[in-house]
Amino acid sequence: MRSLRLGTEALEQIRRHARDVYPDECCGFLIAAPDPGDPAAPRTVVSVEPASNEFDGERRRRFVIAPRELRDAERRHDGTDRVVAGFYHSHPDHPARPSQFDQDHAWPWYTYVVLSVTAEATPAVGAFELDEPSRRFCEVRLEVVPPRGPRVPESL
Repeated sequence: MRSLRLGTEALEQIRRHARDVYPDECCGFLIAAPDPGDPAAPRTVVSVEPASNEFDGERRRRFVIAPRELRDAERRHDGTDRVVAGFYHSHPDHPARPSQFDQDHAWPWYTYVVLSVTAEATPAVGAFELDEPSRRFCEVRLEVVPPRGPRVPESL
């Protein structure tokens, strides 16, 4: 299974979103460079986009992204070098692991980032992909990477 590369800035955006909507679940899109064709190559998230939690019920334990919102996100990236490669959501006061509901509603190919959030902190994050034959989530290696920028000399 491939690993997921997530920039520190994107992770901080997810954390901020989770804290902003706590005690409800937040959700959003992982925007990535297209897969290079090698299933072992890491998936690289270049940005995240918040989505609306449209679950018709208690949003503290469930999230749903409306199909039109996913379609709109996909259209925004048509013709670019970016794709909707997955989703993120928070688990208020629960571990950063997918629930049975998450697993039952997951799609193969996408990567899912789950963030634990409490009133004080965002203590844990995990990344998962659905194994299609077993219909079970498998954890994937999550690599949090610093932003790339111009190299600054150590001394002048």
